[in-house]
Amino acid sequence: MLKGILIVILLLSSIGLIATILLQSGRSAGLSGAISGAGEAFFGKKKGMDELFGKLSVGFAAVFLLSSLAVSFLK
Repeated sequence: MLKGILIVILLLSSIGLIATILLQSGRSAGLSGAISGAGEAFFGKKKGMDELFGKLSVGFAAVFLLSSLAVSFLK
């Protein structure tokens, strides 16, 4: 029973992690974006939805990590 609940949590956290990563806006690529100033997010200026998606992706990653460890210990 507990193992089944943890697997459901693992599946939901993986779907949430994939969704939040895909919904984040793209960063400018490499050094050329930093030199030309094309992306201010390179210097840590995330606003609005990017900040929310960043925090959500960290949360989903933590839940994914902990639930995968718990499932592996229950086997």
